[in-house]
Amino acid sequence: MGYSLIFTDAYNQRAARWLKRHPDLRAQYLKTLQILEANPYHPSLRLHALSGKLQEIYAISINLSYRITLECLIEDKRIIPINIGSHDVVY
Repeated sequence: MGYSLIFTDAYNQRAARWLKRHPDLRAQYLKTLQILEANPYHPSLRLHALSGKLQEIYAISINLSYRITLECLIEDKRIIPINIGSHDVVY
């Protein structure tokens, strides 16, 4: 059984704005979400914990330029996307 992705209204708005600016990355974004839901530890996602003020947040890579930050409740198999954007935007 995979993980559950829980999308908040705030994240959906951020993702919609990001996708409007980057329509060429829609397929890659959707594939990233599919992999995340199936296995958040998949090597292509490069899942890693953040530090400092974001220490309870994780990040995955869509590609080398864009990331999604996440709140991961691994024990409950729930993942809540928080933000999407370039490295400078999400960190």
